[in-house]
This record gives sequence, structure tokens and C-alpha cells, in this order.
Amino acid sequence: MKITFSQKGIDMKGSDLFVRCLENEGVEYIFGIPGEETLDFMDSLSRSDIEFIVVRHEQSAAFMADAYGRLVGRPGVCLSTLGPGATNLITGVADAHLDRAPLVAITGQGSLDRAYKESHQILDVVGLFDKITSWNAIATAAHQIPELVGKAFDIATDVPGATHIELPEDVASQETDAIPLEKKSYSHSCNFEENELHKALEMISGASKPLIIAGNGVIRENASAELEQFVDASNIGVVTTFMGKGAISADNDHFIGSMGMSEKDYIMCGLDVADVVITVGFDSVEYSPDHWNKRATTKIIHVHTRHPEIESSYIPECALIGSLKTTLKAMLHKIHAKEFPKYYRNIKVSMENELLNYRDDPSFPMKPQRIIWEVRQILDRGDILVSDVGAHKLWIGRLYPAFAPNTVLMSNGLASMGFALPAAIASCLVHPEKKIVAISGDAGFLMNLQDLETAVRLDCDLVIVIFDDSSYGLIEWECNREFGSSFGTTFKNPDFVELAHSFGARGVRVRSANELSNIFQDAFNEGGVWLVDVPVDYSENLKLTSIMEGK
Repeated sequence: MKITFSQKGIDMKGSDLFVRCLENEGVEYIFGIPGEETLDFMDSLSRSDIEFIVVRHEQSAAFMADAYGRLVGRPGVCLSTLGPGATNLITGVADAHLDRAPLVAITGQGSLDRAYKESHQILDVVGLFDKITSWNAIATAAHQIPELVGKAFDIATDVPGATHIELPEDVASQETDAIPLEKKSYSHSCNFEENELHKALEMISGASKPLIIAGNGVIRENASAELEQFVDASNIGVVTTFMGKGAISADNDHFIGSMGMSEKDYIMCGLDVADVVITVGFDSVEYSPDHWNKRATTKIIHVHTRHPEIESSYIPECALIGSLKTTLKAMLHKIHAKEFPKYYRNIKVSMENELLNYRDDPSFPMKPQRIIWEVRQILDRGDILVSDVGAHKLWIGRLYPAFAPNTVLMSNGLASMGFALPAAIASCLVHPEKKIVAISGDAGFLMNLQDLETAVRLDCDLVIVIFDDSSYGLIEWECNREFGSSFGTTFKNPDFVELAHSFGARGVRVRSANELSNIFQDAFNEGGVWLVDVPVDYSENLKLTSIMEGK
């Protein structure tokens, strides 16, 4: 039921109109922190059915909106005040921008009569957000709000990515008789050219080892079923990017593995021998073509809703632009089955065995592979794993089997530490019926640990796993690989168990490898927020070095 706003005369104030426009867009949650310059907006929001989620840092608010947008397919919304509040949003907004997650950021601002001069906490926020959004603007009059909000949501959805609106405090309190726009639904009018389809099919027909790279666009477009139908009919192997994990089920016979390492990994999942690569919903930011097409000799077919971002190693022979569902269905009806190369099947088996071989490993501190195995066992096919950024992300990206779309969330384009906990909280709000696990390194967890309070306050059922090695493990590994030693990468950790208890969460420190399974069972049986501190043996990273060096 829509609320009735207080009015001054026959008009409403700008912030009332803004909130009505957000309701008009179907907004469920706004993640953020209030400030003096957003008092009118918060007053209007207090009479709305939109739920305001108070967080403990604006970066967390943006990460939550980012994850919400990925899971729901509609823009997540985050809010901050001016100055430091707005700058704190930047990392999360930039993450959504690079990972193509629909997000609308709203920032307060001082009154317009302060904008031309140096003034307390006044920054050019629109200028700051210009390079990390697809569109952003300032509302200079209350009557502009419906068009600004409508445009912000349309662009965030269509690109998709991040947009931003700045709302000065005097505009928020300004009276207006404007009303929200009546939004319409439109069909997808962009379709591939028939001659391009014919060319693509000829290229596939003439290839001996064609291979598909499935990116996150498959998940965004909800085209996983169509992709699976196409690969089953064509008998072509599929490699996913880390962001594309779950675009095709890991137990599909045609799934080979996930790629994301900077260099060789099981001979690049077969890309070293592929004579035609079909990229489906793939964006270069997910995994640079420089890594898999260094010599720029691979023939590429680009299947996407957008034209390719041309670079020296990514110049497709043809491009099928339009709805992925429509394109894949059209290809399905005209494709002839290929022979699935034994080479690809051997790679698939090697990737699967690398995880299986560690399922009973008793080593302590624990091997990353054993931890990932235990997480996979506790989660059902549709449950969600959220990965932070660090060495553990490489292990998850390479080895964790994903069986459905949006069951693995990670920060990939920006690769920002601190992503996992806020994103997991948003996952709990969107999918309270699912089991949620967030995996962080000890460094990444401490970047947004304050929102452990938010998770407890919201009664999340959430298990947070900390890979504990008292160092910036990924950087230490890279230093040792490059120079034979590391510098400036180690630190001391707090007592994570006591830290969890101080926030009202449950804290457990793993003392042996065989304890982890029972701890997970207890956590999900009892519910609530659990923090599981797992000492990890990152000497296993040396195996990644051997893989990358082709040894």
C-alpha cells in the first residue's frame, strides 16, 4: 500500500517526490547511512514501504546494493550524505560499474548557494562519480526529480552498471507539484543480422576444436538454459570466466573449467588449441583477451547484447548482437553437432580431480582445496557462496563447482577486498531460504568487519569463513614469485572468536581439518551469524606458480 506524504499546501517537497519515484521503480531496500544533508530524504523515507538498511560504512552500503542488483536483476540502491559519505561509496560504486551490476547511488549535498565556493564538506561529487558510473547528475530543482530518477534506473538496468544522482538539501525541501513518470515496458528490439549468423555457423562448421567462453552476461540475461541447450546440441566445450561461474552447470559434460588466472592454467582450459572461440555474454574486464589470445590469431565469434570492445587481442570475425536467448535459440536450430575433443575432456577431469584429491587431506593448517571441498559439501546446488578478494578467490574461481547462476558472487572487475561480508548480507535479504557462505581472507574481512553488527541486527543466517594466515597472502605469493622474497605483507590478527562474540555472533576457531564439516553442520542447524576462523596453508600457492609457469 502506497503511503500518503505530508504536504505543504497542494504540493509535496522534493524528497517526498524522490521517494515516490523510487517506489515507482519497485525499490525494496535502500542501503546507507543518513547525514544532515539527507534529513528531508530520511523524513520522507520514514513514511514509505521501502526498507532502509542502516549500515556501518558507506562502502558496505554500495557493496550491498551491488550484490542486490546482481541477484535480482534490478538496480540496488545506496545512500550517503555529502563529502566523506559520498567518497566512501566510491569503491562499491566502481565495483558495480566494472562488474556490470545495476546500481543507483544517491548522495546528499549542501544547498546550491554553497556550490560555487569552498565550503565545509563540499566536493564536486558529480565530477568524482563521472568516471565510475554510466551516467550521473545533480538535481538543481525539485521538478527535475522524476526524469532524473527514471533515467538513472533505465540506464543502470540497460547498460547495466552504476548511475548516480546528487540531491542538494535545498532541492530536497523545495515544494513541487511534479509527479512520478508513468513507466512503460518495451521489448528488446536489437537482433542479430542473418548474414552474421550464417558466417558464424560456417566458422563453427569449419572448426576442429571450437570452444565457448561464457561470461557473466549469460547470467545477467538469464540465458543459462539456452546456453546449455546449445552446447548439448552442438557438442562444443564451455569455459566460464570466474564471473560466469554457474552460467552452465559444472556437472554438464561440456563444461571444462573456469578461467581467471593471469597465465597458464591447465593450458588455459583448452584455449591454447581452440581454433574458433565463441564468446557468449563475455566482457573483456572479466578476463583480458591478452591472456588467452596473446598472438591475436584466434578466430572469435562475439555473441552479446552489446558491440565488442575492440582491442588488439579481441577483434571478432563476426558479431551477433542482441538478446542472448534469441541468438542462442537461432544458433541451436541450425547447428550441427561437433566431435568433442578428448583433449578437452582430459582437462575437465584434471580440474575435477584437483579438488577431489584433497577431500580427505588431514593437513593442518588446512589446504585451500580441502576448505573449498567442505564448503561445496555443505551447500546445496542453489545456495550461495560469496568470495572476497585474495589468494582464496583464485582457488574458488578455479576449483569451486557452481551448478546454477548467481550461486557464486565475487568482486572481479575492480577486485576489491571487503566485498564478501556486505554482499553476503544482501544475499541473505534477497534469499533468506538459502544457505549463504562468505569466504574472506583475514585482511579482506577486517576491511568491513564493522558490518558484522548489521548482519546480527538483521538476523541473518550466515557463515563467514576466514582464511587465516596473518598476511596479504596473494601479494606475498606474487612477491615471492617475482623476487624470491616478500616485504610489507605480514600483520597480526585479533582473536576472531572473541571479536565475533563482541558483535553478538558465534565465533569458532578450527583446530583440525576434520572439525570443519561438523562446524558447518552446527552453524546451519542452529542458524544466526557464525564466524569460522580457519588457519590456512598458503604454501599451496606455489602449485599455482608451477601451473602459471607451465611446469
